[in-house]
Amino acid sequence: MAKPTSLKLHTKQNIVGWAFVIPASILIFTFFFYPIGKAFLLSFQTGFGANAQYAGLVNYKRLLSDNTFKTSLVNVLTFLVLQVPVMLLLALALAYTLNDHKLKFRALFRTALFLPCATSLVSYSIVFRSLFALDGFMNALLLNLNVIQSPINWLANPWTAKLVIMLALTWRWTGYNMIFFLSALQNIDRSIFEAAIIDGANGFNRFFKITIPMLKPIILLTAIMSTNGTLQLFDETVNITNGGPTNATLSISQYIYRLSFQYSPRFPYAAAMSFVVFVLVGILSAMQMRVGDKR
Repeated sequence: MAKPTSLKLHTKQNIVGWAFVIPASILIFTFFFYPIGKAFLLSFQTGFGANAQYAGLVNYKRLLSDNTFKTSLVNVLTFLVLQVPVMLLLALALAYTLNDHKLKFRALFRTALFLPCATSLVSYSIVFRSLFALDGFMNALLLNLNVIQSPINWLANPWTAKLVIMLALTWRWTGYNMIFFLSALQNIDRSIFEAAIIDGANGFNRFFKITIPMLKPIILLTAIMSTNGTLQLFDETVNITNGGPTNATLSISQYIYRLSFQYSPRFPYAAAMSFVVFVLVGILSAMQMRVGDKR
């Protein structure tokens, strides 16, 4: 008699479980997977709506001769190579410092470093644009310190404009990555370090032979997230430099936005470009997994 009751209870549990899962699954499929599928089909077309025609790989071939796309790709890869490693190393150093139990006001420092993550992307971008304007705070400070003789037009020079973008990204996201490292550091058993100290390991050896190996999964996670975010960079380039000067800071996402909403709408070409970014994210993430995860 107990078996049918058990089966009935199991059935009820399945029904309740599916009742929770199905509505969320429908929403995810409707607003996530279905649009992705439609965009993928759109990338093989020319025209839009009633004028849509199948065109094969025309949009993807067009990317190979699109100098603006190549420029935007080089821009985001430049940010990826120059800014992301510096940001992650700085986040790791800050996390390691703030994990010291002897440090006073640790909670205050942690909060202060994480606060930039709570600011709006648009708001902080506008603040950085004001700071590095021709009559902004940075020029005024450098002039008062006699570091420069005349104001620098930071946003009019390609490399100084890139530098401003990288400084803004570092300010905004270092604290975010620091929290991941700090959480991982706090999960490392202190007895491991105590045993290393007893064995005569100095601070350098403890950091590189214990801390870094045990943080590998988190380092890999933050590297993949930062790569993904950099390849999809949008708010900073739009609100600080608007992609200028002469597309020197134009990101791929901003170019996709222009193709879709600022120029004459070219949705199929923009969709093809979006899937190229998707593939790039996948390739770079796989490379990082291959290098960083020995499992």
